[in-house]
Amino acid sequence: MQLTTCFNTLLTDTVNLSRFKLELLDERAGKVYRALKDDEEIGHLVLDKIPQGSWAQRTIIDPVGDNEFDADFLLLLEENPDWHDSPKTYIDKVYAALHRHRLYGEMPHSRKCRCVRLVYKNSMHVDIVPYVQLSDGRSVIVNRDDNCWEATDPEGFTTWMRQQDGITGGNLRKVIRLMKYLRDHKNSFTGTRSIILTTLLGNQVSETKKLLDPGYYANVPTTLLHLVQDLNTYLQANPTKPSIADPSGSGVTFDHRWTQATYTYFRERIRVHAAEIEDAYHEPDKETSLGLWQDLFGSGFKEPETQQSSAKFPAAASSVAAVTTTGRSGRAG
Repeated sequence: MQLTTCFNTLLTDTVNLSRFKLELLDERAGKVYRALKDDEEIGHLVLDKIPQGSWAQRTIIDPVGDNEFDADFLLLLEENPDWHDSPKTYIDKVYAALHRHRLYGEMPHSRKCRCVRLVYKNSMHVDIVPYVQLSDGRSVIVNRDDNCWEATDPEGFTTWMRQQDGITGGNLRKVIRLMKYLRDHKNSFTGTRSIILTTLLGNQVSETKKLLDPGYYANVPTTLLHLVQDLNTYLQANPTKPSIADPSGSGVTFDHRWTQATYTYFRERIRVHAAEIEDAYHEPDKETSLGLWQDLFGSGFKEPETQQSSAKFPAAASSVAAVTTTGRSGRAG
């Protein structure tokens, strides 16, 4: 059975990041941005802050167990010709600005391949990704390990995601969150990065299938069933790791984000999960179906107990609304 109300409960009470945490991400990212903007050495180069990743795409989930939740944002920097031959300088300079800050310099912070990470005590971190629009017209981020530029098109990815989500009536984003939760809750297909999972699921969305069957993406469980079935069909037809292109059209691929071994494991786990979802969806007995869904998603998959209070998390003038939409119980919708 579809048990749509149980999916609503699972999403709002267990999977989605709370409004409080969303606002905390927004507040802290804003403070970090202002600190960098005020830095005496690089502040004049700081032009803008652009949310990216699951935060921007509204596919962020509440972390399972002790895992951290995080915000990624692109830090748009004016090109500095003196650093042109050494792109990693942009990451080094952002790191140095945090290091000399009176507050952030005392917090754990480090340089990663493509970002500077700032870690907070309460299981969250902020990844700051230097982003430069070069004089030759390219939009790039930095690969510090290889000391080179990488093409990117964050606006293009956001546009693609909005388009694919619109075809499904807003259900694609919810299915991506459910699959990320399944990965983390069950320790299933570990090693498959969120950007790959998001792209692969988004690639399965089909206007043609919706035209042939208007109910193909009718609700969350039906969209989950069809997207995972279609993804499984695609994966089983490709025993060798396929190339996964950035759907924004930037020209780059995400192939470096996983290995053949990781892909093979993911392919097998999706085959298993597709069968489990089909069994739960088509089971005619409600209690049996409920048990099958709970085998997948845990005890958070349940009927709503009573009317959920919309004041579970305090309402706020939503500076977060620019990048997220909040649900009735205060979690991202």
